[in-house]
Amino acid sequence: MSFSNGIKAIFFDLDGTLRHSVPHSGDIFTDYVASLGLRVNYEDRVRAMRWEYLYWANSADLRDDLLAHSSDTENFWIEYSRRRLIVLGVSPALAVELSRKVSLHMGEEYKPESIVLEDVRRALVELQQSGYLMAVLSNRDKPFHETLEKHSIHEFFVFSLAAGEVDSYKPEPGLFEHALKRAGLSAQEAVYVGDNYFADVVGSRRAGLRPVLYDPDIIFPDADCATIRSFDELNSIVKSI
Repeated sequence: MSFSNGIKAIFFDLDGTLRHSVPHSGDIFTDYVASLGLRVNYEDRVRAMRWEYLYWANSADLRDDLLAHSSDTENFWIEYSRRRLIVLGVSPALAVELSRKVSLHMGEEYKPESIVLEDVRRALVELQQSGYLMAVLSNRDKPFHETLEKHSIHEFFVFSLAAGEVDSYKPEPGLFEHALKRAGLSAQEAVYVGDNYFADVVGSRRAGLRPVLYDPDIIFPDADCATIRSFDELNSIVKSI
């Protein structure tokens, strides 16, 4: 099916878009930092969240940390904690001092639940009934079909594709280009929905797709693209872009 704007397919990000870890790791991290007596305000929290999105968008810092600690997960997360503490406003010296403690706390205490929100399920039903081809494209290293099955949403998608399978990570365009080829579509015929501006919006635009940013907490208030706060808005947004 194709609507008047030519859209035939909707591709989705997985983590943070279709599937959520509850509670969010950033909230637990920041709450723990505050419990240590460090002042953290709302602006600090939003700044740290925005930094997280940038870091995980295959940033130079992420690539450096993976190279330096590729076989040592503990030290990777200690370095990640150090970086995030600084973004929260902690002095570099104190960040070094606290990074191991914070990383240890997260490793021991953070046990999130993996969920798919009801507005996502409603939207997938509606979009499938409207006739769109749907697929999931993730920056994960390995295939994740079992995750889709676990959450009972696999039936909505024609295929899923992990960046590691094609050795191209968002925001590079390769993942999107592979998906378009697999779907037999041009970039102008597809929309990409994701929660990370730096990976999802920038990446899909580089490949020529039309981006929709899922931003329920308004982390990117100045985003220069179609934006939704709930998946209940998605069907109408896709028809209008």
